[in-house]
Amino acid sequence: MDHFQVAAEVLQAGGVVAYPTEAVFGLGCDPRNHAAFERLFALKQRPPTQGVLLIGADFEQVAPYIDLAATPHAALMRVRASWPGPHTWILPRAAGVPEWIAGGHAGIALRVTAHPPAAALCRAFGGALVSTSANRHGEPPARSADEVRLAFGTSLDAILNGPTGGLERPTPIRDAISGESVRG
Repeated sequence: MDHFQVAAEVLQAGGVVAYPTEAVFGLGCDPRNHAAFERLFALKQRPPTQGVLLIGADFEQVAPYIDLAATPHAALMRVRASWPGPHTWILPRAAGVPEWIAGGHAGIALRVTAHPPAAALCRAFGGALVSTSANRHGEPPARSADEVRLAFGTSLDAILNGPTGGLERPTPIRDAISGESVRG
């Protein structure tokens, strides 16, 4: 069994996994599993009101989280033209998406990643994953598996080793409808 499948099984069982993304290591869990989500936030020591972004390997993995009827066609085309890639967009949140994912925000932050290890993990898992930087709240994000181990010790269920995508900063976040930059 490959490392991606092992990590996916950990996620499916409600675990928290660290994995490489475009710029830093991320912490992920099943976004539909409230207990896993709460554990991830406790590990990060982060207030749950902040919400998280989700990543997927393709549009079909993130589409269930989008209120497509509330998303203007031009905005959706702009978003889809940038994916897969290092672009995170805030889109109208679909009904039924748990409040804990969005942290009380009306929209939801999504990215279809082009980073091979992150995309492979999403494919092995079979859906979108929580993707938040691997760090304690207020600390710099980990950029390697070794830095993840230093920050979290043995408290994570798995660490998927691999290279980050080489970006110097986490992906920019923009509002899909207004085009406004939320994180540069």
